[in-house]
Amino acid sequence: MASAIKTLGLSPPPSYFGLSSEKRVHSRCQIRCLGSRDSSSTAALSSDSVKVNGAVNGVKEERKRAVLDSGNGQVSSGVQRQEVDFEQEKLEPLWDDGYGSETVKDYLDYAKDIIKPDGGPPRWFTPISCGPYLRNSPVLLFLPGMDGLGLGLILHHKSLGKVFDVRCMHIPVQDRTPFEELVEWVEETVRAEHSSSPNKPIYLVGDSLGGCLALAVAARNPKIDLVVILANPATSFGRSQLQPLLPLLEALPDELHTTVPYLLSFVMGDPMKMAAVDINGMLPPSQYFEQLAANLTSLLPRLSGLADIIPKETLLWKLKLLKTAAAYTNSRLHAVKAEVLILASGKDNMLPSGDEARRLRRTLQNCKVRYFKDNGHTILLEDSVNLLTIIKGTNTYRRTRNHDYVMDFVPLSMSEFEQAVEGNGWFRNYAGPAMFSTMEDGKIVRGLSGVPEEGPVLLVGYHMLMGLELSPLVEEFLRVKNVMVRGIAHPTLFSHLVESENQEFSLPDYLRLYGAVPVSASNLFKLFKKKSHVLLYPGGAREALHRKGEEYKLFWPDQPEFVRMAARFGATIVPFGVIGEDDLAELILDYDDIMKIPVWGDRVRSDNKKYEAFNVRAGMSGEVANQALYLPGLLPKIPGRLYYLFGKPIQTKGREEMLKDREEARKVYLQIKSGVETNMSYLLQKRKEDPYRGILDRTVYRAFHAPMDQVPSFEP
Repeated sequence: MASAIKTLGLSPPPSYFGLSSEKRVHSRCQIRCLGSRDSSSTAALSSDSVKVNGAVNGVKEERKRAVLDSGNGQVSSGVQRQEVDFEQEKLEPLWDDGYGSETVKDYLDYAKDIIKPDGGPPRWFTPISCGPYLRNSPVLLFLPGMDGLGLGLILHHKSLGKVFDVRCMHIPVQDRTPFEELVEWVEETVRAEHSSSPNKPIYLVGDSLGGCLALAVAARNPKIDLVVILANPATSFGRSQLQPLLPLLEALPDELHTTVPYLLSFVMGDPMKMAAVDINGMLPPSQYFEQLAANLTSLLPRLSGLADIIPKETLLWKLKLLKTAAAYTNSRLHAVKAEVLILASGKDNMLPSGDEARRLRRTLQNCKVRYFKDNGHTILLEDSVNLLTIIKGTNTYRRTRNHDYVMDFVPLSMSEFEQAVEGNGWFRNYAGPAMFSTMEDGKIVRGLSGVPEEGPVLLVGYHMLMGLELSPLVEEFLRVKNVMVRGIAHPTLFSHLVESENQEFSLPDYLRLYGAVPVSASNLFKLFKKKSHVLLYPGGAREALHRKGEEYKLFWPDQPEFVRMAARFGATIVPFGVIGEDDLAELILDYDDIMKIPVWGDRVRSDNKKYEAFNVRAGMSGEVANQALYLPGLLPKIPGRLYYLFGKPIQTKGREEMLKDREEARKVYLQIKSGVETNMSYLLQKRKEDPYRGILDRTVYRAFHAPMDQVPSFEP
């Protein structure tokens, strides 16, 4: 079990928890920032790396991680200490977030060691798998559920540890600290962190009971910038499905108690979801279920250890604690000013979490909900719920008081990309995207080799119906060039108007996850400054929601301002055309048709009045100013294929002074527009020569010759 302890960054319990300041660490491991409720029991760290009640001595100023090395189980006064930088500047696209590298099996194995009694009070610890984190990362305090171990984020340690300074709360099994004292203790840490970094948000992630704790702290500290993330909060404990069983638990003989935690484990979580965490969802069904069966076989015997995590006396105490916590917190919800994100499970057999999430959303002032219909109570320990992905997709991650879509962006990780490819695989099969680009000498080639890899690069193109071209384009740049393409998107997609409490992850969430930003001059400026690849559609919503008979027609404004902005940073502009919407679907109900339908038309008019504040073309004249948003009626076809052609790059570097002249900028603007139209005309003509334009031809070819991405097309 020593390896398990080392992985967590914990020494054996007697030396990790509850030691006086005279004692030292007795394990060869990395430990950062520990503290207990009692400052005289500061838990096994040398004086320059101890965290007591939220205040860090020495290590925070130095921004270093202390590595304590003891060769014989005793640390002498001459202990060797190696210091390693634990901050990094940025994450590269497709970074390893480690999701699934640790599972519930590890949780249960680690629990055997840290439940050993040490007589100490609650304290913070940081798992070794967290970090190194990004510079200026905010603090994240994890507040555990009924188990109190602090291991409930074990699936997420590595990913969260890249963008947060993670601290996990541990409540020893025998501890009987009342709820109000727990609130005060967490509050001390929150206030100390706020005093140290007043311009940074502090994240409180509360699981079940910890959700009550997080909300209570937020209610008592309305002036501190808190971001509260709740996983099935226990504020609904008074309506728990387990209420009729509580008197029976008190009367249950001790010799039968060993069965209770085992049974509760099936009530609180879904063993199938827990066992599937580290399995590749793209495996063939036979291999997938073979691995699932093996994981279940390994997991189920470990569940008997829950009787040691929650013995009878502790269980009864925790149930009383839950009752107190729910009452205390519910009476103070009106005082919560913090930003709140709720993760609610549809198969929570312990609490009515779905109904509670809806109640809290109506009660709290700034609250978002994501609903996971197939998950159980222990949602953070189950498959398909990556906490960092949810935080990013809901625009909940920020490093300062105000969210910055450019500076706070965290690139897509490898597990997120694999999940997206798995989820969008049907569309890639359906659309069979074929991409071409133009080299500097004008030669057209298959693939993206003609698009510069060094930014800043501005991709300017035609916005196909409903943005059908978006996901294959962004995924191809990631797959081939390891480049995140940052899209400039309609601001409505970032507003409360598109929020939905009934979805796990909506289309706007995916757009934000992939780096889309609201259209604005300041965001474009920041992206160019960071040398990003930027995706811009001058036609905007008018092009993406065009009318019948307007396929492949550009609706661009007259202003060439993006050209002048690109020239300021010497960006390379690449005009591109894309076709194929007429091969995938037929537009049967456009805006004009819908406006003639009484109920539907009235609803669209009403919705667009709400969107007026986000109209980026306000004050303009002509058809380009018609930015009405609606959902068109589409009839799918037996699919053909999507074709992309990226034109010859247009260099602005060295032309900065010339492009300050508005007329010269307009000439380049017209050159870009002409390039997009020329690219589409070329593709419309050449696709007639593609022997694999139809899905049946591509399917047959793939079955005998090559994977999807290698199906050939016409010769350029």
